[in-house]
Amino acid sequence: MTKIIGNNDGPGGRNDTYKIGNRPNVPRAQAVKEVEQGKHPGAHVVEVNGQKYVRDNPDNSKKDNVNRNK
Repeated sequence: MTKIIGNNDGPGGRNDTYKIGNRPNVPRAQAVKEVEQGKHPGAHVVEVNGQKYVRDNPDNSKKDNVNRNK
């Protein structure tokens, strides 16, 4: 499964881009599209204030969260 890591590069630390596998700067819209297409089964999409973001599926581990400490 490909790891998705938020770059926290938007206003207020939001993710405007994500690191997905060996791609370091995937735009949020592209990452959301890939998750919605089922290309990353360990993630899902949430909508916050009208904006869609990628989130890791819930589990008991923090090491694989999208916004984990780098």
